Amino acid sequence: MTDVRTETVPLDDGSELRLTVAEPDSPVRGGIVVLHESRGITDAVRWLVHSLAMEGWRVVAPHLYHRDGADELGAEDTDQQVRDQVNRLTGASVMADTDTAFGWLAERGVTADRMGVVGFDLGGSVALVVAAKRSLGAAVTVAGNHITDPLSDDLPSPLEAAPEVTCPWLGLFGERSVDPSMHDVEKLRAAVASSEVASNVVIYPDVDHRFHTDAQISADAWQRTLSWFDSHLR
Repeated sequence: MTDVRTETVPLDDGSELRLTVAEPDSPVRGGIVVLHESRGITDAVRWLVHSLAMEGWRVVAPHLYHRDGADELGAEDTDQQVRDQVNRLTGASVMADTDTAFGWLAERGVTADRMGVVGFDLGGSVALVVAAKRSLGAAVTVAGNHITDPLSDDLPSPLEAAPEVTCPWLGLFGERSVDPSMHDVEKLRAAVASSEVASNVVIYPDVDHRFHTDAQISADAWQRTLSWFDSHLR
């Protein structure tokens, strides 16, 4: 039975990064970094970590809010509190924490061409930027938001980063999503296409960013994600 656990890794700035990790019982096919949504390491993120490990991947999810002593925001937290937490992230801290997660995989024998990154919501946008700044095997963005806005003062917007994507990228979006709008998604599609790596944008009709509310679409998004990693992480 695949267990999900939390490990702690010391960082150069004196803080400690918490990692939610899971390893498959079967032979390891490669490694995937999971970037969490705006509310942090939620039960949905833990489910994703566990489910990917069940498919044969070594999986690690860095706790990007760890410098504030937080893992996730509770249901009682308002949208404004969530935005405030997101706004406290810096590009330097996000990239440092993500690099530590990739390093965790490398220390366990996973090479860069067999590493992938996937994220939902905030994490989906970060995943695209990371795929432009690091050499990886594949990336998946699920319902990434604020794609025309810089993630922080020292990171580009996903749209700005898109032409520099270094690995095959899959984007999954809902047609009725307000953030991002379909106009922005089409701009993102064109920008990633200019990178000359394999890319695909899937737009689900009649749904917004909350894929989990539609079981059929959620299942399709999951299968597309698995197939993308199966095809490109070899």
